Amino acid sequence: MKKVAISIGDLNGVGVEIALLAHDKIKRFCEPLYVIDGKLLFQASKMLGLDIPKDFKTCKVSKNFKIKPGKVSKKSGLYSFKSFKKAIDLAKKDKVDAIVTLPINKEAWNKAGIRYKGHTEVLSDLFKKEAIMMIGCKKLFSLLYTQHIPLKDVSKTVKTKKLYNFFIDIDNSLKTKKIAVLGLNPHAGDGGVIGDEEKKIKKAIKKANKTLKKELFYGPLVPDTAFSPKNIKNLRYLVAIYHDQGLIPVKTLYFKESINVSLNLPIVRTSVDHGTAFDIAYKGKKPSLKSYINAVKEAVKLS
Repeated sequence: MKKVAISIGDLNGVGVEIALLAHDKIKRFCEPLYVIDGKLLFQASKMLGLDIPKDFKTCKVSKNFKIKPGKVSKKSGLYSFKSFKKAIDLAKKDKVDAIVTLPINKEAWNKAGIRYKGHTEVLSDLFKKEAIMMIGCKKLFSLLYTQHIPLKDVSKTVKTKKLYNFFIDIDNSLKTKKIAVLGLNPHAGDGGVIGDEEKKIKKAIKKANKTLKKELFYGPLVPDTAFSPKNIKNLRYLVAIYHDQGLIPVKTLYFKESINVSLNLPIVRTSVDHGTAFDIAYKGKKPSLKSYINAVKEAVKLS
């Protein structure tokens, strides 16, 4: 049975509750190791009114602190970062086969002086590779060309060589027959009338397909009509040029079941595709477990 390290996320949010509630389900198909200290686990379980399963294995991360439900906290932000780093170290040393991350709070990371905007940026820096963020479920996955950057900067990144390298990295990480590529501008530029970025996208698609000796990528598609009821049934994987372009349709259609997968890395990492849900944390409003269970299943499958 595969060993999976579970990075516990921000303890002021719903992550630890999800881990406790889903333990009996995920232990059927993996051996989970929760990256959280025993004292903090006990504190959280007491606040949640949940028992800690006898086979709930944990590992030491950092010093104890007081959990503050639903609060953005420097201490909880730093702890979530250390939990993530510990999970990565376990994977690098082959002590686990994969890692699954529960949600962090980006503002809390910022308060803690952590320079990264999220998990994916950490992975890219540590492994000196461009981690590719793929979000969705088996019905529809979005591969994000750009991730956590301001919208005003997106067009500057649309360069043929960079897009070409991105497409090649996707093929090295993902085995599939067809991947749609969205345009950046309304109407995919209308032949250059509303921007010329699509010309660079088209050139990169042609170049990548030639190198790969197969027609893997196609487009650029007009972004709005790509998700029409008629067209979306033919989409399985698509490249989105910016963050919200890819995530809005995925979260609209498959919010509870979608996951985050990091491609183009030497380790397997998956994650839930939702936030810390501070508004319901520790209030007895049981969070959905579907995204987490899907993320663990995918981690096992990929490892």
